[in-house]
Amino acid sequence: MLNLDFPAVQLSLKHENAKTYVFDIIRKKWLVLTPEEHVRQHLIHFFVNTMQYPAGLMAIEKQIKVGAMNKRFDIVIYNRDHKPWMLVECKEPSTEINEKVLHQLLNYQRTIQCHYWLLTNGHRAFCANAGDPHNIKWEDSLPAYDL
Repeated sequence: MLNLDFPAVQLSLKHENAKTYVFDIIRKKWLVLTPEEHVRQHLIHFFVNTMQYPAGLMAIEKQIKVGAMNKRFDIVIYNRDHKPWMLVECKEPSTEINEKVLHQLLNYQRTIQCHYWLLTNGHRAFCANAGDPHNIKWEDSLPAYDL
């Protein structure tokens, strides 16, 4: 398990019609601030500001085909050759990171095929190096973006 200490982030928020919205710096739009979106937004800011992952090489909540079904991944970070590098599955803080969450990510992995996986609920995080599919290693830290 990783310890992700999200530094204090000043998310851009607004309130309309009894709902709170957050501005997504990647998608450049306002979104309803759900518990899962809160985790995703803090993680995006952590990736960009702390880990120095390039914002221009991130895709957020894009539709993919998993078997015959349309699904949406949370975050994919691409390398500089625009090949998927890290697949991220975010859950709201009250959701346990367990085998069910891992299986959801693995279903996306079959389509996207990323070198790294990250599962998080904002409190707990697990990162795997899946570069060798026959020898997947759980990491103690997030990889540096040096591609």
